[in-house]
Amino acid sequence: MSQRYQGGVLGVGFNPLQAPNAPTIGTATGGNASATVAFTAPTCVGGSAITGYTARSNPDGFAGAAAGSPITVSGLSNGTPYTFGVFALNTYGPSSISAFSNSVTPAVPDGTFGIFALGCGPSNSTTRNKYTYSGCAVSAGGAATLASSEGSAAGNSTVGIFALGNGGASARDKYTYVGCVVSTGSAATVASYQQSAAGNSTVGIFALGRVVFCSVNTRNKYTYSGCVVAAGGAATTASRLGAATGNSTVGIFALGVNNCGTTLTTRNKYTYSGDVVSSGGAATVASLRGSAAGNSTIGIFALGGTVGPIVATRNKYTYSGDVVSSATAATIAAEQGSAAGNGTVGIFALGFNGCIGRTTTRDKYTYSGCVVSAGGAATVASYAGSAASNGIAGVTM
Repeated sequence: MSQRYQGGVLGVGFNPLQAPNAPTIGTATGGNASATVAFTAPTCVGGSAITGYTARSNPDGFAGAAAGSPITVSGLSNGTPYTFGVFALNTYGPSSISAFSNSVTPAVPDGTFGIFALGCGPSNSTTRNKYTYSGCAVSAGGAATLASSEGSAAGNSTVGIFALGNGGASARDKYTYVGCVVSTGSAATVASYQQSAAGNSTVGIFALGRVVFCSVNTRNKYTYSGCVVAAGGAATTASRLGAATGNSTVGIFALGVNNCGTTLTTRNKYTYSGDVVSSGGAATVASLRGSAAGNSTIGIFALGGTVGPIVATRNKYTYSGDVVSSATAATIAAEQGSAAGNGTVGIFALGFNGCIGRTTTRDKYTYSGCVVSAGGAATVASYAGSAASNGIAGVTM
């Protein structure tokens, strides 16, 4: 026979007086569309052994079950904050729910994907590709607010800041990775293009490059929190068409070409703390229109154009000691590419080749062993783009 309890029909054997006490809530930890919830089992288990535990989210009521702590709750929305309660169950029924946990916000793990603004293909474009490093999958990213090229990008684990460059004047887009939402970022201090950028988790340093007909040595410091733009440490030479990458401490800026039209080997080392600019290890060949990506230890610089032909040459820049050595070459000679990556690989969009013109080709550069293989192609043949990655500084043309 069934028993009635609080107006509902409950199964034979249900007895709230014999159900367990509530667990003691522990710490919740966010994951990718999931959370892990820790708890301590109750000392009073009621009239029979506990058979399992269930955690439930607030909001949305997503649930996960396990025989003990911790419990994983899946199906959550990245970017939404959640708290969690846990209840225990024995043969007599469920306990009351525990106190609710700390709030956590699930998110895509750092270094999961890069956003590539395609640039010119054949005219200035708003198109962006989302490149997922695992599996080299290419899909649509949130489009730019203006058709543009020859810009730059840097970001952290939450947002990428895209300076639109040629066609975009001083405009910058703020690209929020959760949901691929594009909004207005704080503008550059002056309209410019043929830029480069690098940064860490707090700031991005944007070398403005070319203003009207002149190169400048101006750099903007973009603080992601609050989208505040201030003066950064100036380049040692007014220049444009450079490339940059770095780690959490320093950014390495290849200057490109100066106002006299001299192609440079010069690289600046930008120390984020104090905005100190000093000499970095020079490129092996004077070059411009390159691209770069790296991890916490090394940066890979694709040199691009030279005084002579376009080249496939890449330099390996070891941050400790500012040592420059040979890296594995690109699969084709190319310039005006872009690059982004994570701690394991850099993805190089090759850009423009002197024989075949603009390309869809992307190289996958595995830092361990300096192995180059095919990456997922761009959706449109293009060049003069820019790129940023969630958690690793994206680097530009």
